Amino acid sequence: MDIAAKLTTKGQITLPKSVRDALDLHPGDHVLFRVEGGHAILARTPDFLELAGTVPVPAAKRDAAWADIRHASRRSRAKARS
Repeated sequence: MDIAAKLTTKGQITLPKSVRDALDLHPGDHVLFRVEGGHAILARTPDFLELAGTVPVPAAKRDAAWADIRHASRRSRAKARS
């Protein structure tokens, strides 16, 4: 889909409704611009709070202190490197 928009004197662009709809963008959402060569790619960034609970946690690791999880992870990576 190619949609044109006009840049204002302040460097602002209004995203056309068809683009907002295609990316499911709403007021307050965050977007990401990635510049590659002479092109820019616009993407919706996820709300990480919406992702809460989507990653399964093994029962043995539930309710573990975050510091303990980080320490075990670092130990595991160090062991894998040696």
